[in-house]
Amino acid sequence: MIPYGRQDISEEDIQAVTDVLRSDFLTQGKLVPAFERAVASYCTAKLGVAVNSATSALHVACLALGVGKEDIVWTSPITFVASANCAIYCGATVDFVDIDSRTYNMSVEALQKKLITAKKAGKLPKVVIPVHLAGQSCDMESIFRLSKEYGFAIIEDASHCIGGKYKGVPIGSCRYSSIAVFSFHPVKIITTGEGGMATTNDPVLAKRMAHFRSHGIVRYADEMTHEPDGPWFYQQIDLGFNYRMTDIQAALGLSQLKRLDDFVAKRHEIAKRYNEILTEPWLTLPWQDPDTYSAFHLYIIRVQENNPIVNHLQLFTMLRSAGILVNLHYIPVYRHPFYQRMGFDVADFPEAESYYAEAISLPMFTTLTAEQQDIVAACVNQKTAVDKTDEELKGFQNIF
Repeated sequence: MIPYGRQDISEEDIQAVTDVLRSDFLTQGKLVPAFERAVASYCTAKLGVAVNSATSALHVACLALGVGKEDIVWTSPITFVASANCAIYCGATVDFVDIDSRTYNMSVEALQKKLITAKKAGKLPKVVIPVHLAGQSCDMESIFRLSKEYGFAIIEDASHCIGGKYKGVPIGSCRYSSIAVFSFHPVKIITTGEGGMATTNDPVLAKRMAHFRSHGIVRYADEMTHEPDGPWFYQQIDLGFNYRMTDIQAALGLSQLKRLDDFVAKRHEIAKRYNEILTEPWLTLPWQDPDTYSAFHLYIIRVQENNPIVNHLQLFTMLRSAGILVNLHYIPVYRHPFYQRMGFDVADFPEAESYYAEAISLPMFTTLTAEQQDIVAACVNQKTAVDKTDEELKGFQNIF
């Protein structure tokens, strides 16, 4: 089996975790703040707030920006549901902005048109969450310019792209946003097992996110409503959550961070080789905006609709049957039953619908070998007829 993604764990990573297990602090020791500082420094942001998942980071980011009932949050429909759920958790209303046909990120043109309409209706968003799909940054400068004109805050869902750059600056610098969020899930660029982080240049937002990740509790006198009763004292000043990262996770993250640039460089090598060996004319390969340096979390191909050779479902099924565990990132969020009940019209998102009808994520991870890539490419390139019988397809699948 060839998975679409997997972690790359070294002996140094294992030793880092083992050292914590032998220490006095498994949860809230010195390594979590060290990891926060290291990631913020790498991204050239001022502050980092580590949490137990990117979903939690998105949630506390919304809370820190004051998202609540009566507010509206916009995001991309081509993303994991967490990018929208985080606003629902806060009681807000969610809407979607269609994607760009080449990058599959939020379309600036579609965003601008939607903002013009929303302003006339008095329904402008409080927050917009652009999603950097597959590791490639959105056009953040343009989105930031619109944020100044229409008065919304920006949370970058950068779950896919630690190690990437936009206009030569690390993604996560928050040059064009209030907050950026990373994921450290095992299939992402670096991993802490499960885990996430928010970066920001605003100390007030950082403090609010830190409060929300830990039950809304404060322990310093200058943050309390009255003088402490004694050295044992703490106060819950907000309704928060148990979203904390452990020192075990942070140790793994710190160790992985040392290899981040090498990981991204290797992903670029793999992507370049895919570009060379995937030759079928009915394939659309990933397009890279020259303003970006992708972290290449995903390598997404598209099976052009109505081509005479193979359709999307056939190729996906055949690859899976051959032991190549391709995936589809993502089902448009508005198609899920929970969101369908909100009354979204698929006709409002023609590019997202076209993407969903064509996209397949091929295996992409740092330990993917040239031999494995060749198997993937052979399986894609040799699928040359839609009129093969089931028996013929079965025989073809068994080649691999």
